[in-house]
Amino acid sequence: MTEFENMSRKELMQLRANIDKAIATVGDRDKRNALRAAEEAAREHGFTLTELVPLMGQVRGRRGKTEAATAGGAPRYRNPENPDQTWSGRGRRPRWIHEAEAAGRPLSEMEIG
Repeated sequence: MTEFENMSRKELMQLRANIDKAIATVGDRDKRNALRAAEEAAREHGFTLTELVPLMGQVRGRRGKTEAATAGGAPRYRNPENPDQTWSGRGRRPRWIHEAEAAGRPLSEMEIG
């Protein structure tokens, strides 16, 4: 842990940005692998994913429109450079968050009131 303690804030922020980018890349790769596995499983049963996807709402449960529309939550952060861009704090961090943090801005600066 001492190697991180000797790094500057700028170096740490860049390391965080690089790690976030690597995590996103690995996540994308894992999604592609999962998609291939799902396609293969569907094929083994004589279907395509296109035929099965419409059934997902029936099989996995029925979410009402209101619940689905609010699943992401209310915005908690706003891009100071573009107020139209917001983030709920859930899910993958948007690019503008990564860029702001890499520039040394703390997340707390982007919190909405």
